[in-house]
Amino acid sequence: MEEKIASLRDVLKEADRVAALTGAGISAESGVPTFRGDEGLWRNYRATDLATPQAFARDPELVWEFYNWRRELISKVTYNPAHRALVELERIVPGFTLITQNVDGLHLLAGSRNLIEIHGNLWKVRCTKCREITLDRSPDMGTSPECKLCGGLLRPHVVWFGESLDPDILQQAIATSKACQVMLVIGTSSVVQPAASLALEAKSGGAVVAEINLESTPHSPFMDFTLHGKAGEIVPKLVENWA
Repeated sequence: MEEKIASLRDVLKEADRVAALTGAGISAESGVPTFRGDEGLWRNYRATDLATPQAFARDPELVWEFYNWRRELISKVTYNPAHRALVELERIVPGFTLITQNVDGLHLLAGSRNLIEIHGNLWKVRCTKCREITLDRSPDMGTSPECKLCGGLLRPHVVWFGESLDPDILQQAIATSKACQVMLVIGTSSVVQPAASLALEAKSGGAVVAEINLESTPHSPFMDFTLHGKAGEIVPKLVENWA
């Protein structure tokens, strides 16, 4: 493992265009629920039943109760060493871009700036009437939050099940993946599309692709590096002894 980490670090040092793709695994190490199995239940509802446009249209107050619960949970956790190491990587690599599937905002909180949040951000709200997007870190938004500009009903600015990703953001993520020389795929199962295809885009563009995950994924066989373990232990080692 240490040899693999050292080899990957050497590859990173030679690159000036690096991308990282992060998933639920990196946040799970901070204590953020992954909403799989028993963690996916809230008052006997499954997250997949409430995080939909149909559920919001039917009962927006119930959906906001669920999101206020999530906000309260996530307000109590913070970024971990893997998040911070990616901030350091952004500092030392000229062309570094972080693409995340996570909506918890921990990358922003840690200090990442060149960031593409393909599934949105739990701490942002979007007006259903005027479409204005604002950041609001209140743990409790109430069950009928209103837009300060037009009075319209606010909704979480996240991509729900059954919704398409913002095409501009998706294209930005694809272009970044195609152009990078190295891609780190961290804490993602590589099964949720279209994010799962970004590593393939990087690979087809000639990039060295490294997977950092607790276990193997469907993409493991074509990875140049596969590092099994906690992101919070592995990623910081990639930015050690850089000079």
